[in-house]
Amino acid sequence: MSQTDDQKSAGRTATVVQVRESLVLIQIDDDASVMKNEVGYVCVGDERLKAEVLRIRGRTADMQVFEDTTGVRVGDRVEMTNEMLSATLGPGLLGRVFDGLQNPLHDLAQQHGFFLPRGVSVEPLDMDQRWEFTPAVSVGQRVAPGGVLGTVPEGPVTHKILVPFGESDSVTVTWIAEGKHSLSDPIARIESAGQERDVTMMQRWPVRRPVPGSLLRRNFAQRLYPQEPLTTGTRIIDTFFPIASGGTGCIPGPFGAGKTVLQSTIARYSTVDVVLVVACGERAGEVVETITLYPETEDPRTGGTLMDRTIIICNTSSMPVAAREASIYMGVTLAEYYRQMGLSVLLIADSTSRWAQAMRETSGRMEEIPGEEAFPAYLDSSVKNVYERAGVICCPDGSQGSLTMIGTVSPAGGNFEEPVTQSTLGTVKTFLGLSYDRAYKRFYPAIDPLISWSRYLDQLAPWLGENLDADWIGDVKRLHELLQQGESINQMMQVTGEEGITLEDFITWQKSVLVDMAYLQQDAFDDVDACMPRDRQLESLRLLIRLIDRDDEFDSREEVRELFTRLIGLYKNWNYSAPGTPDYESYREQIEAIASRS
Repeated sequence: MSQTDDQKSAGRTATVVQVRESLVLIQIDDDASVMKNEVGYVCVGDERLKAEVLRIRGRTADMQVFEDTTGVRVGDRVEMTNEMLSATLGPGLLGRVFDGLQNPLHDLAQQHGFFLPRGVSVEPLDMDQRWEFTPAVSVGQRVAPGGVLGTVPEGPVTHKILVPFGESDSVTVTWIAEGKHSLSDPIARIESAGQERDVTMMQRWPVRRPVPGSLLRRNFAQRLYPQEPLTTGTRIIDTFFPIASGGTGCIPGPFGAGKTVLQSTIARYSTVDVVLVVACGERAGEVVETITLYPETEDPRTGGTLMDRTIIICNTSSMPVAAREASIYMGVTLAEYYRQMGLSVLLIADSTSRWAQAMRETSGRMEEIPGEEAFPAYLDSSVKNVYERAGVICCPDGSQGSLTMIGTVSPAGGNFEEPVTQSTLGTVKTFLGLSYDRAYKRFYPAIDPLISWSRYLDQLAPWLGENLDADWIGDVKRLHELLQQGESINQMMQVTGEEGITLEDFITWQKSVLVDMAYLQQDAFDDVDACMPRDRQLESLRLLIRLIDRDDEFDSREEVRELFTRLIGLYKNWNYSAPGTPDYESYREQIEAIASRS
């Protein structure tokens, strides 16, 4: 005779035996069992505090509590759920702000005020909203896990309703609905292994398990090699240090170097369908700025607001450590979900340094053997596990989806040798290092071209050569060498002055300044210069190469300085001019005249 649900629940309990801030040690009841990453609720009076199992040792287990543990005492009951920490996936995610446990913050504020009580949770999605479901399969058709059952419109994207990812094999559709339905209504019935069950428009998935997971098999979703670049509209990134669509990158830099502005620009202008911003430990003021800025920012792709195709996971540095640590996994899972629909997704994690610090605090309370600077010994593998969830996949319906992941790192004092930065650099393939000196000089973006790099430059050479210019890679490498030569000459001039170098070296330095001032820098507040399409980048780069290759003869340093100062002014004004306008043509003709002069 099977147990009732109440009996099962009664057998799934444990008892608190020790409390160490956000960490509790529980004693598992004799007739119960727990699994790693299982969710449980610590009962404190009428409050139920959500927690997650981190480590199991015999009949005891360590659990991190996602809320304030004030009042938790030895002997308190813990109710186990037999479920891992999971995300709710379905229509209605876009345009919303969640915490690291996927509680919608606006709904929480409306129901409980701005000071959120602990032990309270709200459904992540609106269960009453009805969606117009259009079936994409017919009765009797076999569909793979992750395959498309139908579609519903969700803002600027077409949201595909997918066969649950947890299915072990293809399923047969025995019934399919159409018309308007809520998220809890059955929209299809599927048969697998001789058993039928209803499917709704939403499903749940453990956040610490990659969504493709068991799907990377023949006839299911398959991982592909990134072959196309992500166009950001930022010249120094697209030209010198590209990021592949479905690739990884990091933006480390000291405080005040412009990480937040740069990531906002990338989110706004990148060629992606969906944006996820995970604030996993940023200061509350910066998070509030992000939440208020996105709904007011016009989306150049859709004409609506940027928030219409954005999801924000908000966990500030003042929120509990455990919730900050879980937030990045929640964000990655939501991003993977939209990638499975064949969409291009961008995930920005800000800042992974504070996420790593949250892991360090939890590891210290668990009394684990520390690694460098007291970070856990498994820091390197944890960083790799997160970034490796990016990639390009071929979906069961033949479409391709991509998840590009960019993490910002905030090393103390701008020290790139600290463990979090080094672990990140060993994982990502694009490094956009921000310089405090360049930020102090009001250079934007403050990406230092002499310390930054991209392993995608050669990897993307076939696409760049076919779609832009066969000489693109060679020209970029030549300009990069010129910047290095210019910096060496500048360092010499700091000691000897201009008179201590040859006229030839002075010309080389002025050419490197032209590249830096006219091409690498942009104005984030100018409607035209904030984002430059790839075709205009190519036009600008070709003209710049012609200027650099000129072999002029000068009589004095003043003559050199006068020419390059004029060129920088013309180039900057050209960057500010919209294509097709009289100013655009005028400045271009003046630069062309100088480039063509023998």
